[in-house]
Amino acid sequence: MRYKSPDPYHPTLIALMISAEDALARLDERTSRHVVEDGYRERGHFFDAAAALWVAGELVHVEDLVLHDAHMDARAPTHELTIAHTVLRARRRIWLAEPGWALTVPGLATLRGEQAAAVDGGAPIQTHALRTHDAAGPSGPEPDDDEQGNPMAAEFAAIDAAIARSQQLLDEHDQDTLESAERAALIVKPEPLGQLGLLFDDEWDEEARLAEWRETLSAADRLPPCLGAALVFDVWDRTEPLRRQHWLGSLMVGAYLRSRGKVLSHLLSFNTGLKTVRHERRRSQDPLVRWSALLEAMTMTAELGLKELDRLSLARTQMEMRIRDRRSNSSLPALIELVLSRPIVSAGLVARHVGVTPRGALNLVRELGIREMTGRGRYRGWGVL
Repeated sequence: MRYKSPDPYHPTLIALMISAEDALARLDERTSRHVVEDGYRERGHFFDAAAALWVAGELVHVEDLVLHDAHMDARAPTHELTIAHTVLRARRRIWLAEPGWALTVPGLATLRGEQAAAVDGGAPIQTHALRTHDAAGPSGPEPDDDEQGNPMAAEFAAIDAAIARSQQLLDEHDQDTLESAERAALIVKPEPLGQLGLLFDDEWDEEARLAEWRETLSAADRLPPCLGAALVFDVWDRTEPLRRQHWLGSLMVGAYLRSRGKVLSHLLSFNTGLKTVRHERRRSQDPLVRWSALLEAMTMTAELGLKELDRLSLARTQMEMRIRDRRSNSSLPALIELVLSRPIVSAGLVARHVGVTPRGALNLVRELGIREMTGRGRYRGWGVL
């Protein structure tokens, strides 16, 4: 489809752009100097991954995502939870890489999982060597004098010959089956039916669509950072380069703003602000309405981030006051760092990270006075609201 871009310097967009630029600059400056910078950045990965599924119309609980990431699932993971964890790992991969890496061809290939499909060429050689050794069995070396004097040598030789003949028949059968399959593949090409046709559409050229999307990066670089990020996301959302990884477009917003030097302290949790905008505005046919909604989402993301920093700062101050007179080798400071870096923690998660028993983890949580968030008897969780 042909993408229609609005006037980037429309009076409506200018006012929203100034608001978004100012809000993101304040968030980045405050985060880079804040004492809970690491905890805020790690919590943002979890919240944005859950919000990405919310924008797509699926519900994933943050506590389930935290436990799944720690390999401590309370139940069998759902398909939506697996996708949310994929978003979480993609965000961490983008953050650990250089700014702008996710926008390059190698970066997109890695995020798509193409590098995991490398084929090792050693296996066929090894298989061929084994078959050559088996085929050479009947014509192997002559038996020595001890074997000639063995009364069972003739029986063993007959058994070896029978095994060699069986192996030869099996190899011939495998070769005939392979040739038949190759001839059938040349004659008949099955067509995808039902839902498989939606997942594997031959006419949906992902490489061409990705190349078309990457061409917009040069046009986005000529705009202010927020307008450029809106262009990058809107083109991705309208053209859908990757149908099974559509959520990757929202991660490109944070990667692009980081490459432009607008948000360097963390990877922007764009989905947390995007979920506050009505679906009718995000998916409107009017490009001006869509861009306005995206700029408002950036402003809302920054405002939510500033409120999150205030909550974490207040929680850290309160917990540090509780451990002021504790001994120097107490496990409570490590628990504080864990609580500030996760949206929710369980007794097993505390025991693993702090290095205590589950009973000791419960005692530490009780001494620290963390609020319980699950309200259930089993698989209890605590965190900072």
